[in-house]
Parts: sequence; C-alpha cells; structure tokens
Amino acid sequence: MAGSASVSASSADSLDLLVSGPVFFDIVFTGLPTAPRAGTEVWATGMGSAPGGIANLAVAAARLGLRTGLAAGFGDDAYADWLWTVLGDQEGVDLTPSRRYRRWHTSVTVSMALNGDRAMVTHGHEDPEPPAELLAGAPPARAVVAELSGTARGAEPWWRAAAEAGTLVFADAAWDPSETWDPGHLELLDGCHAFTPNVVEALAYTRADTPLQAARALSAHVPLVVVTLGAEGALAVDAASGEEARVEALQVDAIDATGAGDVFAAALVTGTLQGWALEQRLRFATLCASLAVQHFGGSLAAPGWGDIADWWAATVAAARTGDRAARATADHYEFLTDALPGHALARVRRAEATMARLSDAEGANAIRPAPTLRER
Repeated sequence: MAGSASVSASSADSLDLLVSGPVFFDIVFTGLPTAPRAGTEVWATGMGSAPGGIANLAVAAARLGLRTGLAAGFGDDAYADWLWTVLGDQEGVDLTPSRRYRRWHTSVTVSMALNGDRAMVTHGHEDPEPPAELLAGAPPARAVVAELSGTARGAEPWWRAAAEAGTLVFADAAWDPSETWDPGHLELLDGCHAFTPNVVEALAYTRADTPLQAARALSAHVPLVVVTLGAEGALAVDAASGEEARVEALQVDAIDATGAGDVFAAALVTGTLQGWALEQRLRFATLCASLAVQHFGGSLAAPGWGDIADWWAATVAAARTGDRAARATADHYEFLTDALPGHALARVRRAEATMARLSDAEGANAIRPAPTLRER
C-alpha cells in the first residue's frame, strides 16, 4: 500500500499530527422539523454537547491512533474546564502547546442539523495570542493541518517553518463569509504537501467548470489535491505521480454533518502517514466521514477503530449472503483486512444532551488541577 509522500519515522518525543486554531463549545440540535424563523419556536428531537472548532480534527485524529497535539487558547470558565478535561483525559489529545487565560470566556457555537447539512450561530473572540506564540514550544510533528484563511496576505504562515523542517502540511480552505475565496490565497500553499478544499471552494478558487478541472489546476500549487464532493464522494490529483482517483460516497442515514470535513482530513492524514495508495486514502477518509455523520456532535461523532471494525465485519457478512452492492463495497475496502490488526477496538464516547460531569470523563480519578492561567 505504498504512497508517494515521504514521511520520516516518528520518535518517542514527537507527534504524528499537530493542529492549531480556536476551540468552541458546540451545542448541536438535530431532528428539526423546519429551519427556525423570526417570531417562531422550533423544537428539536435531539441535542448534544461536544468540543468544536479545531477540536473536531484533534479528536478525530486521536481516535484513529495518531499522537495528536493541539495548540489552542482556553478560557477560565466552566465550559473551558469541561473542554480541557474531555480533550486531554478522555480523548488523549496532547494539550502541552495549549494555554489557559484569565477573564477570557469560551467561544460557543449552536449547530442546527437540517436536510443533510447544518447552519451555525457562533459567539466568541479571537484567541489572545497568535498560533506562532502557542506553537513555539510544541513538539515536532510528522504532519500539521492549517487553514489558508488563518494567515493575512503577505504574512508568514505559522506552518512554514514546520514545512521547511520536513513536516507534511495539509492545507484547508475554511469558510469565507464573502463566499468569493480569493485566488490570491493560493500563494500561501507554497511549501504545503496537500490542499483539501470542498467542491464549492475548489471551483471558486480556480473558476473552473468541473471539480476535476479545478483539482488539476490546483495541483500546480501542491503535490496532492483532494476535493470533497459531499454526497458524491471525493476526487484527488497527485501531481508528483500524475495519478488521479475518484471514489463514490457511501450510502448512509446522515443526521448531522458537523465536523465531517475534519474527520475526512484526519483520516486522509492517517492514510498518508501509513503510506497507503491514493485511492485507499480517499476511500478510508470517505468511510470515516460517513460513519461520523450517522451520529451528532461533531468531534464526538468521529469513529474509532472499533467502529471501523464493526462496519467492516457487517459489510463482509452482507457480502457473503450474496448482496451484490455489499460485495462491491467489500472489494473496494479489502485493504482494511491488513489495516485493522494492531489497533485498539475500544468503544468511543458520543455527545450527550448536556455537559457530562467532569468526573465522567476522568473515570474514578479526581479532577486534575488546571494549568496555570495566564493574564490576557
């Protein structure tokens, strides 16, 4: 399952993946009969609380077995206490590069899942310190994920030094409120290994007519371009080898798309670090995102290897009954037979309707004291 990326072997004191960005306390509503309108009240049939923002990516990667570090700012309120405990103790994310600040509150997002997509309302403030300050003492990492929109034009991106040191940089586009996606941002891709826009972003950046044309145009900037197509799957262009691949989406009952793109990215990084072939990486990322959207709660919807093993066992069992669609799917995912051994298959926690007690995330252990809080 060899791939084209060259990645160095990890050492005992290094990370597989380092991510940086704002963390949110997410409240996700599902089962909405209609979208909210002014002057009305809509009752949801489901609700969950979960770490959001860059935490979606950090949790998804950690659940796939990557040693994951998070550089983010945390406040001094109860939301921050809960986020810190869930991420560090429950999910095993390395919070060494993160900091907590006095008199700074946690950003909050309300996500409303409806008709296979979601709408969000957010309140918060920019982190007190830029990523470069938080990352100054971070351990080295084999890969980082960065957003193009997080760097002003003309400024030096925080990930540039990491790229020069041999770290694989996976760049994402992020939401542009103007919905224009300025092609000038593409100059920031210099030194990046991969770019992973969705289809809307890819077409906007390139002004191309089709997703494949957009991916080919973007491959002039980075060795690997992956364009996610939503319900139509994903496609990729490997500029180094000239290989192109496209995979279909899996048919699932999606209830919440929050964080699905982050789960896709975490799985793509996982497959790349494992040296898998391009099509295998796309299929694995598509599978992980498909498993995630069947649960609500963004980060806590991300699958672990146990979820993947359960899906694979069910697919193989269906294929043995003569189900032709299952047989075709099993053929596409045969590489999981070699990928699954060696991974812990423990059950992962899902989002709950309210914030779980902090002790729930730590089992029987007493709550650890929070790190020293810094003045803003």
